[in-house]
Formats: sequence, C-alpha cells, structure tokens
Amino acid sequence: MNKTVLLVDDDPFQLKLYERLLQTNGYICRVALSVDEAEDILKNFEIPDLIISDYEMPDRNGFEFRKRLLKNDLLKNVPFLFLTSVNDEHFIQQGLDLKAIDYMAKDIPPARILSKINNLMLAVREHYERSLSEVKGIAEKLNLRNIPKTAPQLKNFNISYSNQSYQDQPGGDFIDFIKINDRYTFVVLGDVMGKKWGAWFFSFSFLSYIRSAIRICVFDNNFSLSVILDKLNRVIYADELLADIFSTLSILLIDDEEKTIKYAGAGDLPLIKYNKEDQTISSYQADGILLGFLEITTFNEINIDLQPGDEAFVISDGIIDFEINGEKKSDMELFKSKLQELKKDETSNDGIINSLFNKHNSQVDDCSIIIITRKDD
Repeated sequence: MNKTVLLVDDDPFQLKLYERLLQTNGYICRVALSVDEAEDILKNFEIPDLIISDYEMPDRNGFEFRKRLLKNDLLKNVPFLFLTSVNDEHFIQQGLDLKAIDYMAKDIPPARILSKINNLMLAVREHYERSLSEVKGIAEKLNLRNIPKTAPQLKNFNISYSNQSYQDQPGGDFIDFIKINDRYTFVVLGDVMGKKWGAWFFSFSFLSYIRSAIRICVFDNNFSLSVILDKLNRVIYADELLADIFSTLSILLIDDEEKTIKYAGAGDLPLIKYNKEDQTISSYQADGILLGFLEITTFNEINIDLQPGDEAFVISDGIIDFEINGEKKSDMELFKSKLQELKKDETSNDGIINSLFNKHNSQVDDCSIIIITRKDD
C-alpha cells in the first residue's frame, strides 16, 4: 500500500524535487510552503505516514511546527524527519530533542535521500507490526474478539459475512451472532465512531452491552428489537466511560422456525434486500439514531419478508466510501447498482464478497458485510 508523506519547505524548487523523487518511487505526496499550509493539510486530509519539514522557514519554523504537533494527540506519533541545509550540531540536537526520528541534509544525493526514507518507513512498519502482533496475541488470550470466527448454521437461512479493517489495522467495525436456541438467532453489525485503535478498543464495550441487553430481554421472554435497543441505548448513555463515544448498530432477529426476519437499527445504513423473482433491489431504513447520542429516543422494528432465494445485505459505511482527489465520498446508489449487476450475473455470495473486498479497490475505512439468504424450500 502506498505511503503518504507530507513535505514542508518554503523553497518551491526544493519542494518540487523531493515531491517528484518520492512520487516516482511509489509515495503519495502532499506539499506545503509554510507551517500554516501544512496545518491546513493535516486538518483536511488523512493523517500522513511521515512528515518531512525544513528547519528554517519564515513566520514559523520547523521547530515550532514540531512543538505544535507534539501537543496534538492525533499527530504527535506521526514519524517526523527534519531537513536542514546547515550542518550544525546544535540545530540537529534541538530536532532530536523534539522526538524527531532523524534529520537529513538537503545536499545529499537523491538515491541516499530515497534510501534513508525507505529505511525509516520500513523500521516504523516493523515496529508497528510487532506491537500489533503483541496486542492481538493478548486479545486472543483474553478471548477478546469483535469479529466471530464462523457464522451459525441454520435450517432455513444461510449467513455469509466478511470484514476488512482499514490498512489492516484494528478498527471500529464489529460483528456478532448470538444463537439463543434452534429457533432464534440475533445478527449484529456495528461501527464505533472514531479511528483505528480507539474505535477498536471501545467496540468491545459496545459488544459486551449488546450481548447483555439481548440476554436480559430474552430471559424475560422479550424478543422485541425496539425494546432491546432502548435498554441498550439507556445503559450506554449512562456510562461515563463512553461519553462522546457513539456507535451505529444494525440488529436482526432470525426466526428459523417461522422463517421470518425482523430488523432494527441505530444510525446505520439501510438494510438492502434482493428479490430473486424480479431481480430488484430495495432498501429498508431504520429511524433510530446513534447509540448513546440521546438518553431518550425511539427505535422502530421492520419485518423483512424474504422468500426462497431472496437475500438481505447489512453493511458498514466503509463499503460505500471511496476517495476522489483526496476527498472522501459516499454513494449508496452506486453500491446498490453494483450489487444488482452481480446478482443478475448469478454471482455467488463468495464472489460478491471477493468483488467488494478486491485488493485493487480503494479502501478508505473499515468494511463489513453480512449476507442472509433464505434457502429454497
């Protein structure tokens, strides 16, 4: 995957040289002629993988820029490299004291510049992968999982699902299947607002509350999705640890005996239904808002009529998100159109998932999908 580098230098010629060098070697570059311009870029685009900044610039110099970044929780850990045209130990030490990973003289040959940047990025990546592996190992030992290993086997329905986290980093999407007995199974898909590790961490809290709310209501012989969501929302709203942390949620109840499905949602995307008989696509939008956003709210419950061969699709917003010229866009209609084409071509569910999660597709967020198919009688 291409890495993004933010280049900051008040010398347009120097900036252009570095930009061309990096772009021709597979990097995505964003360039700024001043600290102000660099900060605007950081506000409006994805966080870069590396920041390279000149020491000496008018108005605010590279040291001031670095100090401001260190005060920003979102940006303080982005690898930072100083450029210098002055081989002065005092300047170099100042930069290293500001937790810059290294410095680089402007007059070194392009091949050495590229080699230095490549080696830095490789070292950062290896360190990240070791840390990620350790955290995942701990999560496995504690049986912390926000994506199940398998879907339950049902008599009258097939369930397929897939999840792809953004840049293979832990994210906020979560999936769960809660099989109460041979008759009732709950299907859950949610997305915690936030980025990467923070969202991933809070996904376990939301999953824990969801499982508890479902079990408590079931113990009272209450299978109402609107009641479950109401209880769930009140508890999350009252939890101080989850203040200002919100999540979407799609929840379905499959009755395998009556061959019915009920659906409710909180701030989620519409449920998409494929009708096999006339090969049409329709959607069902729940009216609930994000979990934890308001203490008192209402959640409606929708009956989804699936005839043999019909399918219900539940997705997270990463499925419909894409990027054009550095700007994030969403298009549900485009997804529905693509889905209809795939179904008309009689593409299998595995084929649909492979198409949506193709490595050549541009992914800008976590992507999750659940497909529920009514078996032929």
